[in-house]
Amino acid sequence: MMKRNLIIFLIAIILWGSGCASHPPVFPQMPEKGVTNMGFTFSVENLIPVIWARHGLGQYTDLGIRVGIPLSGTGIDLNRVLFKRDRKWDVFNVAYNLAPNSSFDFTYYKFKGAKQITKKNPFGVAWTGYRCMLIPKGVSGGQSVRFGMLYGRRLSTKWGFEVGYFHDFSDGNPSYEGLPSEYSRSTGFSLQFFMYLGPTKKKKK
Repeated sequence: MMKRNLIIFLIAIILWGSGCASHPPVFPQMPEKGVTNMGFTFSVENLIPVIWARHGLGQYTDLGIRVGIPLSGTGIDLNRVLFKRDRKWDVFNVAYNLAPNSSFDFTYYKFKGAKQITKKNPFGVAWTGYRCMLIPKGVSGGQSVRFGMLYGRRLSTKWGFEVGYFHDFSDGNPSYEGLPSEYSRSTGFSLQFFMYLGPTKKKKK
């Protein structure tokens, strides 16, 4: 487990800062009405960690807000649970991401919990996703529409990660004044580490 985590961490260092896009964090639990969970995201998309909060609007819906310093990484998104059975649930997410290549994300997530719950990882959740990413106007002034897949996993109660790639099939200029443009392959690459801080306060009974 430690060796695998170290490899992922080294990949993050190598590719740190290579992308100019942003994506919403994933909190792999069902929403709880009135409960707000917080955390940090460390990613190749943003050089500075992003703080985020997710607030349960109901049993199947939550709203996420995140703030980056400077503003890159800032955004808002909405989750809606479409299906729930035993250890599996599906979620549709709509997000707006503020970055040099600001984008709208439309993502269909499929979550699955582990059969055995352990003290180290009481949630034991992994997920896959299918994403359409729309950059209305990138750094070079063009529009990019991307499609791709992602995979994520909760490594412990405090840590999780997600990796994905979203491809633009058009032929655009991959760079603009030294920055990856909306057409660059690196703009479509995503690697995020999530630090989960837990709920801001206990839910009242």
